Amino acid sequence: MKQSILATALAVAIVAALASCQKSAAPGATAAPATAADAATPATATAKTSYTDLEQLAQRLVSQSAAVQEGEVVLISGQPSDAELLENIAVNVRKAGGFPLVTYSSDRLSKRLFFDVPEKYDAQVDTASSKLADIVDVNIALGNGTSENLFEGADPKRMAARGKADEAVVQKFLRRVRTVEVGNNLYPTAWRAQRYAMSEDDLAKTFWNGVNIDYADLQARGEQVKASIAAGSELHITNPNGTDLTVSVKGRPVLVSDGVVSAEDRKAGAAAASVYLPAGEVYTTPVAGTAEGKVVQSRTYYRGKEVNNLTLTVSGGKVTALSGEGPGFAGLKAEYDAVDDARKNELGFVDFGINPNVKLPANSSIGTWVPAGSVTVGTGINLWAGGDNSIPYGLVLSLPGSTVTLDAKPIIEGGTLKL
Repeated sequence: MKQSILATALAVAIVAALASCQKSAAPGATAAPATAADAATPATATAKTSYTDLEQLAQRLVSQSAAVQEGEVVLISGQPSDAELLENIAVNVRKAGGFPLVTYSSDRLSKRLFFDVPEKYDAQVDTASSKLADIVDVNIALGNGTSENLFEGADPKRMAARGKADEAVVQKFLRRVRTVEVGNNLYPTAWRAQRYAMSEDDLAKTFWNGVNIDYADLQARGEQVKASIAAGSELHITNPNGTDLTVSVKGRPVLVSDGVVSAEDRKAGAAAASVYLPAGEVYTTPVAGTAEGKVVQSRTYYRGKEVNNLTLTVSGGKVTALSGEGPGFAGLKAEYDAVDDARKNELGFVDFGINPNVKLPANSSIGTWVPAGSVTVGTGINLWAGGDNSIPYGLVLSLPGSTVTLDAKPIIEGGTLKL
């Protein structure tokens, strides 16, 4: 989800952003602040249906991606424009013997619940979401925010305060509720298409091609990459933009988002049993204190404003310096500085894309999680990746075109997956 990962969207109305709390999209996209519960309202708009069969998709989400079992409580959340898909999911949950709870929210509501609610409530723990985390088994969320600068003008200190107040609730969700997020920073919107140098139509086709990949093939590819990384020790990531990072992953758990939750995944816990669609990622967390070097993201955006050469200097596994340029950097830095917690500086995860169906144009200056050969690294929260850092904040840096070696053997060369 790849702004700083302010994991503050855990109220009933905004819980669709839970996956975005786990995996963010780009610094300052639209992590929603903690809010009160939203009374679900009837939706009249319908999602675009020309690119995929929404009934078939709902069946796959329930039976394969979420692996809903009889008697389970399933939270289903999205915006009114997705009413048809949300309702299809709910029906299929019930057909599997589960119990659906459908919630709707909107950008307008999320914004008002931050800006219109008095600051004195920022430190208030969201007891509604905490109780919800005790009863929900599965969270199926549509990550389809329609605006990238929804919280423009928000006080970073207030955002940080809300995140801190909800950390225990975030932990509950990430540790016991398995998540299926449909979006993964690729959900077709006009602003996202512009970022990827694509038309909205082309992005929609790319997105649904990625979602509808043959999961059996993706599972096989994922297991192959997982086995290689699990057997290795040191990763070395370089990029023509100046990135040069080494990190030990020896003995660390390696997880795969392959679109399917197996019985083995369920036994392994919520992190292993969560899926981000389009699927196609293999990720791990570093051995504490081993990361050394520099990470550079050539271009990203903070609330719609361009950030250039976002650079993290890393020593002893922690960020020791943060720099950047462009009109969005000051806001990003202010948000970073407002989080008064040293855990924000810990290098949190390394993520590799393995989905061959998702391809970005050569002239796209930013990357994303899932294209085969993509590389993403991040700081802070890493519970979703099998780590133990639960701070409700983090930075995510996409590194398209990178080269990665594992124990001096190339596994990615210039953005091409070699395994």
